[in-house]
Amino acid sequence: MTRPDPPAVEEMIARLDRGEVRVAEPDGDGWRVNEPVKQAVLDYFRLRHIEAVEVGPFAYRDKIPLKTNYEELGVRVVPPAVARYGCFLSRDVILMPSYVNIGAWVGPRTMVDTWATVGSCAQIGADVHLAGGVGIGGVLEPVGARPVIVEDGAFIGSRCILVEGVRVGREAVLAPNVSLTASVPIIDVTGPEPVEHRGHVPPRSIVVPGTRPKEFPAGTFDLACALIVGRRSEATDLKVSLNDALREFGIGAG
Repeated sequence: MTRPDPPAVEEMIARLDRGEVRVAEPDGDGWRVNEPVKQAVLDYFRLRHIEAVEVGPFAYRDKIPLKTNYEELGVRVVPPAVARYGCFLSRDVILMPSYVNIGAWVGPRTMVDTWATVGSCAQIGADVHLAGGVGIGGVLEPVGARPVIVEDGAFIGSRCILVEGVRVGREAVLAPNVSLTASVPIIDVTGPEPVEHRGHVPPRSIVVPGTRPKEFPAGTFDLACALIVGRRSEATDLKVSLNDALREFGIGAG
C-alpha cells in the first residue's frame, strides 16, 4: 500500500470542506466517483490522532475536527447539530439537531431535519428535505463504490433508510419507513405489469414501503420491497408536503 502524503491529504480535505471538489459528481445521466478524493478521506482517518475538543458546554474526543465558519457559509445550525470538517454545506442549508459526516456534500436550501444523519461521502442535492430520523448511510470502501445520492428536490420521509450507494432521482418522494439497499426491489406498479428497479429510484417517483412473497424451504414469507405508486405531477410545487404528495394517490403519510 502506498503511504499517504500528509500535506496532499490535508489540502484535499480542505478543498472538500470548501466545496471545491466532491467525492462524486453528476456525469451526464449518471454520477462519477472521484476516487482520489475518496482515497484522501480514507487516508485522513489514518493520519489523524484522537484529541479532545470542547465547544461551549459540549466536549468531544475524536480524530476529525468539527466544521466551522457557519456565518460565512450562510448555514443555519440548530444545537446540538454536528457537522464534521471535510463535509460541504451550501448556502441556506438548515441543520436541525442532526449529523453530517466527512466527505458529504449538501446542496443549497436543503433541510436536514431532527435526528437525520448524512453519512460519509453522501451527496445530497439542492432543495431536498431529509425528514426526521432519516438515515443516509456512508460509503467509504471500496474506493470506487458510489456513495448514496439524493438528487435535487427530493423529499425523503421520516425514518427512511438509504444505504449501499442507492440513488434517489430528482424530485422523488419517499414515504416514511422506506428502506432501500442496493438489492431491495423497487417495483413500479403503475402500469399493467410490474417494472423492477434496484439501487435507483427514478425521478419524480412516489415511493411507499411494500412487501412481496418469496418461497423458502420452510414456507412462504413476505420480504420487504418498495413500491412506485405514481409520479409527482408537473403542477406539484417542489416544497409540497409529503402528506399532499401521497394524498394525491390515495395514500396517507402516517
